[in-house]
Amino acid sequence: MYLELLAALEASWLGHAGRHSAWLYTASNLIHVLGAAFVVGSIAVFDLKVLAEHGKNARQVGRYAIPLAASGLALQIPSGVLLLAVEARALGTNPAFYGKLAFIAVGLVNVALFHFRFGTALRADALPPDVRVYAVISLIAWIATLLAGRMIAYL
Repeated sequence: MYLELLAALEASWLGHAGRHSAWLYTASNLIHVLGAAFVVGSIAVFDLKVLAEHGKNARQVGRYAIPLAASGLALQIPSGVLLLAVEARALGTNPAFYGKLAFIAVGLVNVALFHFRFGTALRADALPPDVRVYAVISLIAWIATLLAGRMIAYL
């Protein structure tokens, strides 16, 4: 069923448009990279603040980093779907693509658990020491997502 979905995506108008429009594919690629910079850059700054200062003053960084990361994700999802649609059957079965999706899932689950567990403490600017584990997992997950995404071209 998964392979059938990939074939349908590749045969869709989106896949056709991406394959036959150099500017659309190029723009999507650039938007995807920009989104990655927003996501990983802002999350890394927040996580490093949490690690370096044991969570002190993380709220001030989070005020800017969290919306910027969300904006990056909003850029990456539609651009990523278009990039996938161009060669969905080949890309969708690539081991690096599976890795990228797994690392994204780890990163998103980690951020959801972080906000569920520490959301109130973050607003009060009083994060407990065990928040550092979430910051390390976050850094690893999002950097690994970047690396896996880049490896798609080579596998």
